[in-house]
Amino acid sequence: MDELGLKAAVVASYDVGSFVSQTVAAIRPDLVKALVVSPPLPGAGQRVLELEAVREFWYTSFHQLDLAQTLVDANRAAVRAYLHHFWSHWSGPNYIVDEKRMDHLADVYSAPGAFIASINWYRSSSNPVTAYAAEAKPPPGNRLATPTTILWQDQHAIFPYRWSNQLDAFFQDYTLERLGGIGHFTPLEATDRFAEAIEQRLGR
Repeated sequence: MDELGLKAAVVASYDVGSFVSQTVAAIRPDLVKALVVSPPLPGAGQRVLELEAVREFWYTSFHQLDLAQTLVDANRAAVRAYLHHFWSHWSGPNYIVDEKRMDHLADVYSAPGAFIASINWYRSSSNPVTAYAAEAKPPPGNRLATPTTILWQDQHAIFPYRWSNQLDAFFQDYTLERLGGIGHFTPLEATDRFAEAIEQRLGR
């Protein structure tokens, strides 16, 4: 953004990008006018250790193991099955997985080393569940000040909507919208609403 001379941008993201955008807004508030984000978001805390959450967060531990490479990497059938699980299990009930897109992803991610490269974010750091569980609320004066639109999906498999009840401890200026029937993939499952939220923050 510095190289391009961008200032006061509206940054929109979900998944790992949600962490990135929140971090950029906290470190360089001059670059970010507003955020539009979907989970993950702060506030989960020790709840990630509850049985329901543990059943869903298994993949974060699996990615740390050499077994992930042995079982999945360079094995097209295994890669496709692995990706298809998340696309179908993490999406909302009305989202239809595009099988042609899955075939394309399987082709790309089944090249030797490609699957492992795709999960190196997990493998190069500690299990994110550990960080969630150790999360501490910031002092009131250190809450994120950037105006933020939070689109929280009510069908999110790993960040249930009830976890949104701690947002006040982390954000000074935010609006929370519950996305009914939407799972993890906000830009794909709620494309129009995602775009509208960006336009609203742009002031259009």
